[in-house]
Amino acid sequence: MIRLIEKLAKEHRLELAEYELLLRNRNPEAAELLTELAQKTRKEVYGNSVFIRGLIEISNICKNDCLYCGIRGGNRNCVRYRLTPQEIMECCEEGYELGFRTFVMQGGEDAYYNDELLCGLIADIKQRFPDCAITLSLGERSRESYQKLREAGADRYLLRHETADAEHYAKLHPPQLAFADRMRCLHELKELGFQTGCGFMVGSPFQTEAELAKDLKFIETFQPDMCGIGPFIPHIDTVFAGYQAGSLELTCYLLSIIRLIKPNILLPSTTALGTIDPLGREKGILAGANVVMPNLSPASVRKKYMLYDNKISDGDESAQSLDSLKQKISAIGYQVVTDRGDIKNI
Repeated sequence: MIRLIEKLAKEHRLELAEYELLLRNRNPEAAELLTELAQKTRKEVYGNSVFIRGLIEISNICKNDCLYCGIRGGNRNCVRYRLTPQEIMECCEEGYELGFRTFVMQGGEDAYYNDELLCGLIADIKQRFPDCAITLSLGERSRESYQKLREAGADRYLLRHETADAEHYAKLHPPQLAFADRMRCLHELKELGFQTGCGFMVGSPFQTEAELAKDLKFIETFQPDMCGIGPFIPHIDTVFAGYQAGSLELTCYLLSIIRLIKPNILLPSTTALGTIDPLGREKGILAGANVVMPNLSPASVRKKYMLYDNKISDGDESAQSLDSLKQKISAIGYQVVTDRGDIKNI
């Protein structure tokens, strides 16, 4: 195990079977070494900086019916909402005053947000805040749509691949959603010049070390600019309501591995980590993460964007509590910076 970890830290790659071995045989000693090397690696690239993104959850209306998701189209108990362009701009205005220089617009696949509306909104935000980056996380769209969004000024796009195994993907999604389409979208986003992010759930139903090893190999070969991972947390109104949640320990173990695979990757310590553990965000940063995304959405809708049970959206998860978040991150030896937080070339 020690030899494998040292090889990964040096070469930033392993064979698929070696990734699986690293997962099957994980132990406290391996986790400690991975954490130590991940911290060393991220400090060499980014120092002690932690980048903040202002998360705006623009709509919980979604045409899809992903089996794990609380805002799935078939959930009749979900109280739906969508933000208008004016409301989104107001979130950006507040965020800018608070010190955010990246805005992340995330939502379900809601046809209301067509290319014309989104391109106009992106152009308006860029004109108003030219020193800010815009990240989109709005699901699968056509190449033509992605190109228009890029030309309008969007800088980054987050699209979790969810799993790099086609059979596993089919177990988590309805037949209308195809693994090949998700992969196509990711490659098109990269080709169009977006800073591109993928990601997956840790401990999702039917996931084994073999699937996780494929996720790691995919990250190694795809070379995303960003990677969002977090523990699977069940939602009461899905078919996976009774399934066990993923673990903080394994998520942090994987964060450290991903940092060693791509030393300059932008790696969030996600809301899901903070949901399953009060210190989850800090533990994620100590494992190698260097991004946090406090919630800039209007307070009136935050509880409605319930991807999974008990998702946190206030307290230190709220953008308005940024001072408290800064203090907690400072207490573990890191510093929140006011910066676009682009990926660094190495």
